[in-house]
Amino acid sequence: MGTCKRFFAMSGLLLALPAQAAEPASATLDTVQVLAAKVHAVADFDLPASTTTVDTDGNGRGALISEALGGVPGLLARERQNLAQDTQLSIRGSGARSTFGVRGVRLLVDGIPATMPDGQGQLSHFNLLGAERVDVLRGPFSALYGNSSGGVLQLWSADGQHGDPWRLRTSYGSNNSVSTGVQLKGQVAAMHYNVAANHFRTDGWRDHSAARRESLTARLGFDLAPGQRLDLLINAFDAPHAQDPLGLSREQVRANPRQATAVAEQYNTRKSVRQVQAGAVYALDREHQTWRLMGYAGQRAVEQFLAIPPGPQNSPLHSGGVIDLDSDYGGIDARWAWHGALAGKPLELVLGANADRQQQHRTGYENFVGDALGIKGRLRRNQRDRVENIDQFAQAWWQFSPRWSALVGARHSRVRFRSDDHYITAGNPDDSGRRDYSATTPVAGLVFRANEDLRLYASAGRGFETPTFNELGYRADGGAGLALDLSPALSRNYEIGGKWRAQNGARLELALFRADTDDELAVARNSGGRGSYRNIGATRRQGVELGWWQPLAHDQQLQLAWTWLQATVREGYLTCTGLPAPCAVPLNTVAPGTRLPGVPRQQLSARWQWQPGPWQWATEVVAASDIGVSDLGDTRAPGYGLLNLEAAREWPTARGPLRVFARVDNLLDQRYIGSVIVNDGNQRYYEPGPDRGYSLGVQWAW
Repeated sequence: MGTCKRFFAMSGLLLALPAQAAEPASATLDTVQVLAAKVHAVADFDLPASTTTVDTDGNGRGALISEALGGVPGLLARERQNLAQDTQLSIRGSGARSTFGVRGVRLLVDGIPATMPDGQGQLSHFNLLGAERVDVLRGPFSALYGNSSGGVLQLWSADGQHGDPWRLRTSYGSNNSVSTGVQLKGQVAAMHYNVAANHFRTDGWRDHSAARRESLTARLGFDLAPGQRLDLLINAFDAPHAQDPLGLSREQVRANPRQATAVAEQYNTRKSVRQVQAGAVYALDREHQTWRLMGYAGQRAVEQFLAIPPGPQNSPLHSGGVIDLDSDYGGIDARWAWHGALAGKPLELVLGANADRQQQHRTGYENFVGDALGIKGRLRRNQRDRVENIDQFAQAWWQFSPRWSALVGARHSRVRFRSDDHYITAGNPDDSGRRDYSATTPVAGLVFRANEDLRLYASAGRGFETPTFNELGYRADGGAGLALDLSPALSRNYEIGGKWRAQNGARLELALFRADTDDELAVARNSGGRGSYRNIGATRRQGVELGWWQPLAHDQQLQLAWTWLQATVREGYLTCTGLPAPCAVPLNTVAPGTRLPGVPRQQLSARWQWQPGPWQWATEVVAASDIGVSDLGDTRAPGYGLLNLEAAREWPTARGPLRVFARVDNLLDQRYIGSVIVNDGNQRYYEPGPDRGYSLGVQWAW
């Protein structure tokens, strides 16, 4: 509660900022796609890439990032009914196997990386209350963001202006879920401010899944002089003792999908996370040049209690049932852009470099003391880890004819891992080690301007993904030492597509894509809270994405996102899946053509919205086909289709509009599997989704 009080105390101090008299709202400009550099200013409609911008106006949509991303083609965001674990996020199947955090997708908040140098990211501190939009980039050009870029997701906070309203929002829903937040946004003299604080708690739909989260974000922008801007960015997040109900077997799901696994309560499985970070961005804009310098630093502490019996922990090589991880991280990014002409045609050139470092103190403890379980016991692991990257990149856009333009770029990445073991005993040898990875990832694309409202494009590029420190932490054969034999996954990405827009606001986007990956990184085994990984060879992800936005009348709109994705193994391999642990020699065969687990073949999101006067009504349909739960492809979680309803009404008041909103999720009360734990060693693959749920809230803007 101390962190919560500090968050809201800071918000209270900022309430003392003088309110500004209302002024006419500024005009909304065309969306600009930033790609590898914020200084790049080409409209996304004219780029050879699949991009989607989600406006996050906060008018009653959920406080969770997954609820805001439902209409993005190619993107799958699954809440696990388990806030001890992060949202499962994947783009075009990349990252679908992750059972902790986000991998395979690059995450940023206001230009500050939320993905560490090793490629693992977190969504937990994304605060939608202060956000203006979320940009999603899919396809080859995501390689310009470096390690772990199957796609890119960026959250941008609103920039406070004169006359912006302040907001207070609160909601109550099923399972005693409460969310309360305040946003202060505006401008005082040369300072633009946007501060948002939010408190969320829930008893959880499943047993043993209660959680509490508090977050604070602040963006303070200063106009230093004409063409000069400094932004200060602050982010804090606290989630103490979030309960973990663990996965269920198929039989447990049939008997009672709301139950927690027995050992979850026996060991009181739980996770605590606390993170604080700050950053600064300085931009200098001259007639033909733009300079941008960014720096950031932060701390993150994680403590997690696992359900590992005392017996296995008696092994000298076991690291215990409690993970205690303290991290310090930070980095800098510098980039320069030149806006001019080549052969009399518009040209934009961007050059830049960045360096990031993360230092971890990873300790492990037994999760018992005597006969008492779920208590931190003796030390079993003590190591210092460091990972750092140094990247250089270049990007050029040239409109070499009235109908044709090209975008080319390249990035060179070098990622260094080092681990120093400080827990060495007679039965536990020195596990220290180091490993370096490097790659150059070029990309290129062409755009044909068929007419004012239609663009056709093609693009290609290479991708690069190292194992994360968590994936290096345990060897697949159960032996001593880190898994330093893991190779990076290298991908070749191709895409063709088209974009169309009409004067009435209608838009249609279609993309066909393929990604061939060598040395795919995959789960070897998930057991007892420990995940081990291996390279499985060649895989392919190919498919079609369709996005359609259509006004039906002056007060109605239809939004449709459909994805067909074929994700398969191209080369057969042997696996330990389905065999007892530890597994030194893989024996089970995964045949070529087997579908990759965790990836649905099809997914659909459709939303119809009607706004008659002060009312707003919306209907959503969300559907996904079945997904595999293990490498063998012989067991699947069934597909599902859900119907959600929304309603809202707004009343004007003397001090600003008052809005009441309500939502019903899973209106037809369907039983379904919301997410899966790939290759779980106990065959508890399934995390059921909730039954019919309700929420009601109110928002006042003044």
